Amino acid sequence: MLIAPPCVVTLTWTLTDAQNRPIDALESPTEFLFGGSDLLSGIEDAIAGQTAGFETRVQLEPEQAFGDYRPELVCFEPRALFPAELEVGLAFEGLPAGHQSADMPTDAIYVVTEIYPEHVVLDGNHPLAGMALRIALNVVAVREATPEEAEAGSVGAAAISVLRGRDGESPLH
Repeated sequence: MLIAPPCVVTLTWTLTDAQNRPIDALESPTEFLFGGSDLLSGIEDAIAGQTAGFETRVQLEPEQAFGDYRPELVCFEPRALFPAELEVGLAFEGLPAGHQSADMPTDAIYVVTEIYPEHVVLDGNHPLAGMALRIALNVVAVREATPEEAEAGSVGAAAISVLRGRDGESPLH
Protein backbone atom coordinates (compact mmCIF):
# COMPACT_ATOMS: atom_id res chain seq x y z
CA MET A 1 0.00 0.00 0.00
CA LEU A 2 1.28 3.45 -0.90
CA ILE A 3 1.46 6.09 1.80
CA ALA A 4 -1.33 8.58 1.08
CA PRO A 5 -3.86 10.30 3.35
CA PRO A 6 -5.58 8.99 5.31
CA CYS A 7 -3.50 5.96 6.19
CA VAL A 8 -1.64 4.74 9.24
CA VAL A 9 2.12 4.38 9.00
CA THR A 10 4.19 2.42 11.49
CA LEU A 11 7.57 4.09 11.95
CA THR A 12 10.84 3.84 13.80
CA TRP A 13 13.42 6.63 13.74
CA THR A 14 16.50 8.18 15.23
CA LEU A 15 16.44 11.91 15.94
CA THR A 16 19.64 13.96 16.15
CA ASP A 17 20.49 17.63 16.10
CA ALA A 18 22.28 19.23 13.15
CA GLN A 19 25.65 18.11 14.56
CA ASN A 20 24.39 14.49 14.71
CA ARG A 21 24.21 14.47 18.52
CA PRO A 22 21.50 12.02 19.57
CA ILE A 23 18.30 13.50 20.91
CA ASP A 24 16.11 10.42 21.00
CA ALA A 25 15.20 7.22 19.21
CA LEU A 26 11.85 5.63 18.53
CA GLU A 27 12.97 2.01 18.52
CA SER A 28 9.61 0.32 19.01
CA PRO A 29 7.50 0.53 15.85
CA THR A 30 4.77 3.10 16.50
CA GLU A 31 1.67 4.01 14.49
CA PHE A 32 0.90 7.53 13.25
CA LEU A 33 -1.91 8.88 11.12
CA PHE A 34 -0.53 10.16 7.84
CA GLY A 35 -2.55 13.18 6.76
CA GLY A 36 -3.64 14.04 10.29
CA SER A 37 -2.05 15.80 13.24
CA ASP A 38 0.41 13.08 14.31
CA LEU A 39 3.42 14.00 12.15
CA LEU A 40 5.26 17.14 11.12
CA SER A 41 4.66 18.07 7.50
CA GLY A 42 8.35 17.60 6.65
CA ILE A 43 8.14 13.98 7.77
CA GLU A 44 4.95 13.45 5.78
CA ASP A 45 6.54 15.01 2.69
CA ALA A 46 9.50 12.62 2.98
CA ILE A 47 7.40 9.43 3.12
CA ALA A 48 4.46 10.35 0.85
CA GLY A 49 3.98 7.84 -1.95
CA GLN A 50 6.34 5.30 -0.38
CA THR A 51 5.65 1.78 0.93
CA ALA A 52 6.65 -0.39 3.89
CA GLY A 53 10.40 -0.91 3.97
CA PHE A 54 11.21 2.64 2.84
CA GLU A 55 14.10 4.31 4.68
CA THR A 56 15.22 7.92 4.41
CA ARG A 57 16.96 10.76 6.21
CA VAL A 58 15.30 14.15 6.58
CA GLN A 59 16.70 17.45 7.81
CA LEU A 60 14.17 19.90 9.19
CA GLU A 61 15.17 23.50 9.77
CA PRO A 62 13.65 25.21 12.83
CA GLU A 63 10.88 26.84 10.78
CA GLN A 64 9.90 23.38 9.47
CA ALA A 65 9.87 21.86 12.95
CA PHE A 66 9.22 23.90 16.10
CA GLY A 67 10.10 27.39 15.03
CA ASP A 68 12.81 29.74 16.17
CA TYR A 69 13.58 30.14 19.84
CA ARG A 70 11.60 33.13 21.10
CA PRO A 71 13.16 34.86 24.13
CA GLU A 72 9.89 36.73 24.69
CA LEU A 73 8.39 33.40 25.86
CA VAL A 74 10.66 33.41 28.92
CA CYS A 75 9.28 35.03 32.06
CA PHE A 76 9.95 35.45 35.77
CA GLU A 77 7.26 34.68 38.34
CA PRO A 78 7.32 34.99 42.13
CA ARG A 79 8.58 31.84 43.87
CA ALA A 80 5.60 31.98 46.25
CA LEU A 81 3.22 31.05 43.39
CA PHE A 82 4.72 27.57 43.08
CA PRO A 83 4.58 24.43 45.22
CA ALA A 84 7.33 23.91 47.79
CA GLU A 85 8.53 20.84 45.87
CA LEU A 86 9.76 22.51 42.70
CA GLU A 87 12.53 21.27 40.40
CA VAL A 88 14.18 22.52 37.25
CA GLY A 89 12.57 20.70 34.32
CA LEU A 90 9.05 20.55 35.74
CA ALA A 91 6.41 21.56 33.22
CA PHE A 92 3.22 23.48 33.91
CA GLU A 93 0.26 23.91 31.61
CA GLY A 94 -0.29 27.66 31.64
CA LEU A 95 0.94 30.18 34.14
CA PRO A 96 0.21 29.84 37.87
CA ALA A 97 -2.76 31.61 39.45
CA GLY A 98 -1.74 35.14 40.38
CA HIS A 99 0.97 35.31 37.72
CA GLN A 100 2.46 38.70 36.95
CA SER A 101 3.36 38.23 33.28
CA ALA A 102 0.30 39.76 31.64
CA ASP A 103 1.73 39.62 28.11
CA MET A 104 2.53 35.89 28.15
CA PRO A 105 0.31 33.25 26.48
CA THR A 106 -1.78 31.61 29.17
CA ASP A 107 -2.31 28.35 27.27
CA ALA A 108 1.38 27.49 26.66
CA ILE A 109 3.30 24.80 28.48
CA TYR A 110 6.03 26.36 30.60
CA VAL A 111 9.13 24.58 31.87
CA VAL A 112 10.98 25.66 34.99
CA THR A 113 14.53 26.50 33.86
CA GLU A 114 15.88 28.20 36.99
CA ILE A 115 14.78 28.57 40.62
CA TYR A 116 15.84 31.46 42.84
CA PRO A 117 14.73 32.32 46.40
CA GLU A 118 12.47 35.13 45.15
CA HIS A 119 11.51 34.07 41.62
CA VAL A 120 11.24 31.21 39.13
CA VAL A 121 12.25 31.39 35.46
CA LEU A 122 9.71 29.80 33.09
CA ASP A 123 10.27 29.02 29.41
CA GLY A 124 7.27 28.66 27.09
CA ASN A 125 9.32 27.57 24.06
CA HIS A 126 9.09 24.02 22.75
CA PRO A 127 12.19 22.12 23.95
CA LEU A 128 13.31 21.67 20.32
CA ALA A 129 12.61 25.28 19.25
CA GLY A 130 15.47 26.89 17.38
CA MET A 131 17.04 23.55 16.47
CA ALA A 132 17.60 21.99 13.07
CA LEU A 133 16.72 18.31 13.35
CA ARG A 134 17.89 15.24 11.46
CA ILE A 135 15.60 12.24 11.41
CA ALA A 136 16.51 8.80 10.06
CA LEU A 137 13.09 7.26 9.30
CA ASN A 138 12.08 3.65 8.69
CA VAL A 139 8.60 2.79 7.43
CA VAL A 140 7.78 -0.54 9.05
CA ALA A 141 4.18 -0.92 7.85
CA VAL A 142 1.32 0.92 6.14
CA ARG A 143 -2.41 0.26 6.55
CA GLU A 144 -5.69 1.97 5.85
CA ALA A 145 -6.89 4.31 8.58
CA THR A 146 -10.13 3.41 10.29
CA PRO A 147 -12.97 5.92 9.91
CA GLU A 148 -12.52 6.81 13.60
CA GLU A 149 -8.80 7.51 13.17
CA ALA A 150 -9.41 9.60 10.05
CA GLU A 151 -12.14 11.61 11.79
CA ALA A 152 -10.00 12.16 14.91
CA GLY A 153 -6.97 13.16 12.82
CA SER A 154 -4.79 10.90 14.98
CA VAL A 155 -4.26 7.30 16.02
CA GLY A 156 -4.20 8.43 19.64
CA ALA A 157 -1.36 8.94 22.08
CA ALA A 158 1.45 8.72 19.54
CA ALA A 159 5.08 8.81 20.57
CA ILE A 160 5.57 12.05 18.67
CA SER A 161 3.33 13.91 21.09
CA VAL A 162 6.15 16.24 22.06
CA LEU A 163 6.39 17.28 18.47
CA ARG A 164 3.01 18.85 19.10
CA GLY A 165 3.61 19.80 22.76
CA ARG A 166 5.84 19.10 25.72
CA ASP A 167 5.54 15.89 27.72
CA GLY A 168 8.37 16.14 30.20
CA GLU A 169 10.89 13.30 30.01
CA SER A 170 12.06 12.87 26.45
CA PRO A 171 11.85 15.08 23.39
CA LEU A 172 9.92 12.41 21.55
CA HIS A 173 8.01 10.19 23.92
